[in-house]
Amino acid sequence: MPHSILWSLVLTLHLVSIILWIGGGAYAVIILRPSLRLLDATQRNSVHLQTLARFFKVLTHVIPTTLITGWLLIIHEGGFANAPWTTNLMQLLGIIMAVLFVMMYTGPYQKARRSIRPQPSVFDSIRSRVLLIVGLGVLAVLSACLGHPFA
Repeated sequence: MPHSILWSLVLTLHLVSIILWIGGGAYAVIILRPSLRLLDATQRNSVHLQTLARFFKVLTHVIPTTLITGWLLIIHEGGFANAPWTTNLMQLLGIIMAVLFVMMYTGPYQKARRSIRPQPSVFDSIRSRVLLIVGLGVLAVLSACLGHPFA
């Protein structure tokens, strides 16, 4: 019995990590960003940078957790050689999402963070990349659903 509880916990950690990753990104681009337009430029930049700093700090933990728990689940279910195409698609999308995050974090986010007055174009670049990551995340979730054996 503890064995199944362990794997249920691994799956739970995997799902919660995915929810934070995709849901946090969706919140940032769909809800937060339009709301920031109500503030003057200085306040908007400050709130935007503080929010991104917190979100990206969470993602530095969530992304490795998502990938590692996913790989543990693959190993538990028979290994990489036996993984169905839907699982391989999820892996590919997750890795692409992680690479896009690293590129965004080390590129436009650092540029915005180091700037005295970040330009709106820098935040637009971050927003478009987060939106792309969210879209890929939704495709990964669709892949998981396609791979589920509904009876």
